[in-house]
Amino acid sequence: MNSFSEKEKASLRREKIAARNSLTEEERREKSSAICRRILTLPAFREAQTVMIYRGVSGEVWLDELASLAPDKRYVYPRCLAGREMEALTPSDESAWRTGPFRIPEPDPDRSEKVEPQDIDLVLCPCTAFDAAGGRLGMGGGYYDRFLPRCTRAAVIAVAFEVQRTDRVPAEPWDRKPDAVITEAT
Repeated sequence: MNSFSEKEKASLRREKIAARNSLTEEERREKSSAICRRILTLPAFREAQTVMIYRGVSGEVWLDELASLAPDKRYVYPRCLAGREMEALTPSDESAWRTGPFRIPEPDPDRSEKVEPQDIDLVLCPCTAFDAAGGRLGMGGGYYDRFLPRCTRAAVIAVAFEVQRTDRVPAEPWDRKPDAVITEAT
């Protein structure tokens, strides 16, 4: 476990959010596309039938291209619930979306199918910062940390831009390290 204070974690989040937000829309689109193409080559992706992705906001990696590049997969998306919990849903169509907590696009539960965490083969999760040891720093709500242990057969891959790399990410005992971190370069 690293010895970081909450203040230091907050500072690292601000720094790396600013770094990813410094990318132009064109850079973000190009780097996101490169990340999607790298994901396509991963054995965990090729073997997966059900893949959890997210709709990128606030400078995050955009993964929307994956669905068009690999339409044979079943894509599920997170929905934030009370108590800092999450569920996975597959929207019925492109119009089955709404804005959820934190202004995050999420499937409308009335027009989506719920997918059990143990039925997910691969989780692609966002992060704010990451390090060479595989540490991942999220936004601080713990939604993925609570959800991932229930994804008993899923590989977990964090996606980020290289500008989000840091020397050391603070870790807590409950943090689930991803199996890999994919960027436009690695």
